[in-house]
Amino acid sequence: MVRLRPQRGDVRQRGRHVRRPGHLPQEEAEAVSTGTVHPAVERADGLIELKRYDEAEALLGQRLVEDPDDIRAWTKLALCFVRSEQHAKALTATDRALAIDPEDVGGLIMRSHALRGIGGTRWQESEGVLREAIRLAPDYWYAYALLADVVWRIRLVRIGQAGGGQITAEQMQAPLQEAGDIAMEALRLGPEEVYAHEVAWQIADLAGNSTVADQLDHAILRLDPNHPYAVARQTRKAASAPGVKPREAATLYADALAAAPDSRPMQDGLDDASYRMLRGIRWIALLCLAVIAASGLDLFPTDGETPRDLPVSLGQRLWFLVPMSALWAVGALLRYRRLRAGVRINIRSLIRRRVWPRVVLAQAAWTMLCTLLMAEIPWTERAVPQALFWAGLVPTAATIWFDRNKKG
Repeated sequence: MVRLRPQRGDVRQRGRHVRRPGHLPQEEAEAVSTGTVHPAVERADGLIELKRYDEAEALLGQRLVEDPDDIRAWTKLALCFVRSEQHAKALTATDRALAIDPEDVGGLIMRSHALRGIGGTRWQESEGVLREAIRLAPDYWYAYALLADVVWRIRLVRIGQAGGGQITAEQMQAPLQEAGDIAMEALRLGPEEVYAHEVAWQIADLAGNSTVADQLDHAILRLDPNHPYAVARQTRKAASAPGVKPREAATLYADALAAAPDSRPMQDGLDDASYRMLRGIRWIALLCLAVIAASGLDLFPTDGETPRDLPVSLGQRLWFLVPMSALWAVGALLRYRRLRAGVRINIRSLIRRRVWPRVVLAQAAWTMLCTLLMAEIPWTERAVPQALFWAGLVPTAATIWFDRNKKG
């Protein structure tokens, strides 16, 4: 098992997609459901899972009128309040539960969630609550995972307050090492638990330990192949690797969206890759422009060479359409048809949704219009074709340089 020790160097604040404990995974429902559970509390639990919080609150209220000492009803009511973002009420409910049994682990776990959600300075009290839960249930992995997630936050907040809001990489090492050790214990006790791996990944990522973070991502995907955030991170890593072409990146992002259709980062990545592919059509248009200008009309003859006689014959003008059609068929149409259906749909959607993809299409169309006017009109002088050449080249070429880093 690898240790989650921080590495030296700058700690980068990367986008860390990890489920916060406030979202309350299934383990929480199990934590508050130990012991004998009244059927009304079980029904309320089902309503909470369906996000019908008002109905669950009403049902639990009726149960507590019947039996004010039902600790499972109080902890389930606290869960209902936490899920519905009513953390002050959740804290009151845990007060009632712990008044009945101060050593109830489910009540302590729910109290830690309520404290974290209530804000202010009280959220830091959750550390003591979780340490008490660990004392009472030393083999409960979830309490360790929650403690690991809260310890580094509390330590860094205190360091930041003492340092006027400034935290150095060296100051982060001890809090992250402490949290990493607790996370390792959570992994030891719950080796098949996704949330324990999520917390360990976040600590490793904060510590700049990319090797361990990558290992934890693979472990998360082994346990949950469709885990949206792990899929997003690994997809982004693969798509941004050197040498990966836009078409390959788009396929990777499309695969990831199939597993996590609501992932905003993956949709953004697919849009970016789609836009990069779309930008390639301007090069096809410019290539057509250059072929006609160089070999078709001899627009810029060199000294000592006899330029082509104008006007160009009808047969030659029609022949110009052949290489242009071939370029568009191979460079655009064939490649488009080989794309996955999801990528093709996204390209069409991107054109409707965003301005720059439409700008790219307009530029390619303008360049091709200039090219066709040059190629198909029987010009007797080179002045007008030369003007069309520069009109087709300059705006498009300048924009290619301008939006080389643009993401649509």
